Amino acid sequence: MLKRERQKKILQILTVENRVIAKELSQRLDVSEDTVRRDLREMDQKGQLKRVHSGAISNGPAVTNFEQRQQIDTELKNQLALGALPLFRENSVILVDGSTSNLRLVEALSPDFKATIITNSPFIAIALMQKKNIETILLGGTFAKRAAVSLGFEAMQELTKIKVDTYLMGVYNFDPTVGITVHNQLEAQMKRKMAEVSDEVIGIATADKLGVHDNYICIETDQVDYLITNAVDEVLLQEFVKRGVSIINA
Repeated sequence: MLKRERQKKILQILTVENRVIAKELSQRLDVSEDTVRRDLREMDQKGQLKRVHSGAISNGPAVTNFEQRQQIDTELKNQLALGALPLFRENSVILVDGSTSNLRLVEALSPDFKATIITNSPFIAIALMQKKNIETILLGGTFAKRAAVSLGFEAMQELTKIKVDTYLMGVYNFDPTVGITVHNQLEAQMKRKMAEVSDEVIGIATADKLGVHDNYICIETDQVDYLITNAVDEVLLQEFVKRGVSIINA
């Protein structure tokens, strides 16, 4: 098998499985493990995948701005949001950070739902204007344009004065062995602080966000209480369950 064909096959496997092990891949492709490792190194340099100790993982969803993400998987995100709705209790304090899935959930709340919702996302705050019984608190700080959220010292300081019942965390990548990760250090710090002040953490993630990770760890897997997803990979989902995460398939 030519190198180009071999690397194309590796990408096809990654698309389906999200992760490859070098030793297993060498057997599947009938080449040496050294050949596989050279392929993975070259493909990592091209940005086609991310090398890890035993092999490689998918890059996960592309990094795009908030408005672009609003146009992706809209029906699926609506479906996942509806699956998460029963987890939110009235008359509680809820923290919602910026993600398009989180926006769908906020929009899906009943018009009569009563709660206090704290957010660092102007998009979330604007959507909550339509909910007459929700008190909205918008955190300040430095506005990160790509993520469309407030980050930095000021927002972190505001969080130290708050105790939250439920935190709905926007999920970029979630690997059971690593945790929830993002590509930006300031976002990771903010999400970590939000989890620290919350009694319960909920994440909504489409299947392509699972089994992959980025550079900055927000929280470890065992800090997540519920994961709402459309993923059907039972082996992968059981890795989350082993670490204490309750899975809700929607």
